[in-house]
Amino acid sequence: MVPSSRLPALTLPAAGRFAAIAVLFCAAGGSQAAPNIYSCVDSNGRRLTSDRPIPECSAREQRLLNSDGSVRRVVPPTRTVDEQAEYEERERKAAAERAAQQDAVRRDRNLLSRFPDEATHRKAREAALDDVDKGVRFSENRLKELERERKPLINESEFYAGKQIPLKLRQQLDANDAATEAQRALVQNQKDEIVRIDRIYDAELVRLKRLWAGAAPGSLPAAPPPPSTPRKDASR
Repeated sequence: MVPSSRLPALTLPAAGRFAAIAVLFCAAGGSQAAPNIYSCVDSNGRRLTSDRPIPECSAREQRLLNSDGSVRRVVPPTRTVDEQAEYEERERKAAAERAAQQDAVRRDRNLLSRFPDEATHRKAREAALDDVDKGVRFSENRLKELERERKPLINESEFYAGKQIPLKLRQQLDANDAATEAQRALVQNQKDEIVRIDRIYDAELVRLKRLWAGAAPGSLPAAPPPPSTPRKDASR
């Protein structure tokens, strides 16, 4: 064993070479697991650097750097509870708007698929109205039948002028009145339905004409819903 007193002193150039080798060795090791380098400027204007997120810059943007000083990514500031709530509300609204836009595009495409031209749309309107028209005609015919059935009941009741009408006759008259009122309400509801169907097809046709002319699906303003028509209760 060589006595320590005989070890040659490390000259300055040799020490420099040793330090360079150590730096290269550390760099080689770091290439396998690059350290995190966070950098930011705090509220006092100081440049801070750390191997983890910097608490003094929690409300500020921080940069995560690579070992060569280039920016790996930007870390946004930590939000307060109120800021986080506002951010989530904005995200919900944006998501709802995106979904509404997608629905608008889908509806317009479906509309174009169902009605490639005005003739097809006109036939669909006529078919929808025809079903309701049949119901109106049936109810109007039933009203005429009830009117015919009522005449003999009225004639019979005239024999009891100034007297109490028999219970059976009174019940028949009441039943005829109730059936007549129900059919009249049904006719009115059916006529209201015709108006509603026409309004729907009118609004569709306005939109379709613009789509047929080249408007992009989803680019048109949403059509307001057709006004509802109050209906009578046909069960009374």
